[in-house]
Amino acid sequence: MDFSLSEEQIAVRDLAEQIFQGSAPVERVKEIEAGDGRIDRDLWRALGEANLLSIALPEDVGGSALGMVETCLVLEQQGRTVAPVPYWASIVCGALPLAEHGTAEQRDRWLPGVVRGETFLSAALAEAGVNDVLHPQVRATRDRDAWRLDGEKPSVPSVHAAEAILVPAATDDGVAVFVVDRSVPGITCELAETTDRSLVGHLSFDGVAAEPLGDPAAGERVLVWILDRARLGLCAIQVGVCAAATVQAAEYTSHREQFGKPLSTFQGVQLRAADAYIDTEAIRVTTMQAAWKLDTGLDATSDVLVAKWWAAEAGQHAVHNTQHLHGGMGADIDYPIHRYFLWGKQIEDTLGGANATLAHLGKVLAGA
Repeated sequence: MDFSLSEEQIAVRDLAEQIFQGSAPVERVKEIEAGDGRIDRDLWRALGEANLLSIALPEDVGGSALGMVETCLVLEQQGRTVAPVPYWASIVCGALPLAEHGTAEQRDRWLPGVVRGETFLSAALAEAGVNDVLHPQVRATRDRDAWRLDGEKPSVPSVHAAEAILVPAATDDGVAVFVVDRSVPGITCELAETTDRSLVGHLSFDGVAAEPLGDPAAGERVLVWILDRARLGLCAIQVGVCAAATVQAAEYTSHREQFGKPLSTFQGVQLRAADAYIDTEAIRVTTMQAAWKLDTGLDATSDVLVAKWWAAEAGQHAVHNTQHLHGGMGADIDYPIHRYFLWGKQIEDTLGGANATLAHLGKVLAGA
């Protein structure tokens, strides 16, 4: 299948590259990581001013009405710089589901602020101790027209900055996704630092007021829709992480000498660099195929899971290889290549590692 980009898609990719490369040098990333919020708000505003936060949002809220292919192109550029902004959490997991499934009131309340770069969103998609995110451990109960949530959600990304959270919850009829205003009472948040040095929140809900995202009767379909895009967004970031790490390894081994010759002239080094390149391109092609299918309205859940398996399995191979090619420098936690290793490992296990993803894929293919 031909995945050549259109002129519009090339423009999106090049603009994202310009902003991320210009705004997220190594020293800036280190500065943000050392701060309390772990979010580069200057970069976030720059992305908003360039309309990159809203490229896949509908025109009636100020978006450009593009799709997942363009969104993945932006996420790849973020991965190339490991830039500390919550594009995946706020846009892919939060804004896109609200735009697609939210009521008119929900869209009007939250999306204009997202477009302007003023509002952060998040989604509580992970589950503690289980791999099946279609069976959430938070429980939703209904009293007439009011819904309340009780239970716990681990590892909610960038929740300390979010003004609203999407929360899948079990109901008497199955599962539904709810919109929770972060300011309502009953939410307890314990912040934790993750492998990639970002912040997540472990949330407890005690009778928290919530409203369904669209029609609660369509909850499982909505949750699958969200998970498809959430997993694919991780794959797109992993493409950028692995691609940039491979370039850095190639540059390092070309200048570093051993026995009077550049390391890059040794066959073992060449093979490991080639493996990292092939792994990266495998993630890229499976990601773009799944993105294309989502944008054309085709059933893409199995394609997304294939891409996520490659992002987990081949992604961790790539970041291990590129770090190892740096020798002792790769073990320095302050050296740039180590940051790519951390991001690759974080993406590997988010929303299911390789084995869990493969098991899920088997169930989907078996029709379970």
